[in-house]
Amino acid sequence: MIDIRVMSITDYDHVYNLWMNTPGMGLNSTDDSREGIEKYLKRNPTSSFVAECNGEIIGVIMSGHDGRRGYIHHTAVLPAFRNQGIAKKLVDCAMSALDKEGINKVALVAFRKNDLGNNFWENIGFTERNDLVYRNKNIHVLNRIDT
Repeated sequence: MIDIRVMSITDYDHVYNLWMNTPGMGLNSTDDSREGIEKYLKRNPTSSFVAECNGEIIGVIMSGHDGRRGYIHHTAVLPAFRNQGIAKKLVDCAMSALDKEGINKVALVAFRKNDLGNNFWENIGFTERNDLVYRNKNIHVLNRIDT
């Protein structure tokens, strides 16, 4: 049986291992460090979730908001557990948590080359925005980790 619960920092090692073994993830050594994830979870304590099967973390979604828009990050499910609706349940939990906090719109970023991820998001109703240019600038040097 699959159980979904709110993510805590004690899940970090298992979640990080899941991310590192999920092709298409884009992590960095600062924001996705234990300290970076702990800061995120403290700011967004009720909207990130893990899926467990027999005590093993098999899926994760991180989500939070800035008071205006919700954001989804680093959603992953172990390959052996895919196509069972687990990722959709994780998204539903995150969307419900954000809704309870008064958030009306959610955004996410997926790498263009991540066909599996992009197909998933499209299939559950997330649309691609072609009218925007996504930009960012590092404040500090970040070591990128592509899986």
